[in-house]
Amino acid sequence: MNICSNKKAFYDYFIEDRYEVGLVLQGWEVKSIRQNKVQLVDSYVRIINGEMWLLGCNISALKTTSTHIFADSQRIKKLLLHKKEINKLTGKVNQKGFSLVALNLHYSKGKVKAEIALVKGKKEYDKRAVEKEREQKKEKAKMIKEYKRI
Repeated sequence: MNICSNKKAFYDYFIEDRYEVGLVLQGWEVKSIRQNKVQLVDSYVRIINGEMWLLGCNISALKTTSTHIFADSQRIKKLLLHKKEINKLTGKVNQKGFSLVALNLHYSKGKVKAEIALVKGKKEYDKRAVEKEREQKKEKAKMIKEYKRI
């Protein structure tokens, strides 16, 4: 079950590889995620000291959050992945043009999981080509629909 998606990532990047990772969350964050108070628009992943961290993920605190907890909506979240996979991703990210981006948050067996992707940035002309292709598909579907109507 999908919680939220980063649609901008599909527009800005070529998706090379996808990985499902766990998240280390606090209690108030889980409650906020269940209420859909989360955004992944500008989120990305950094590898620091052999650990993966999710930055830019905004989880808004609920109004009913306890008063003795400081709810930081931009808190850096640790991602859980096997050491072998982290080392593999570190090698790929060090190559020119590759980075890691969060694609979506979803539930898997009752736990909140994140789908991250190894991505390569698109150039402006690539984005225009994708947009042109999308327009052509719409036009083609429209023409087929009109033809069937006749």
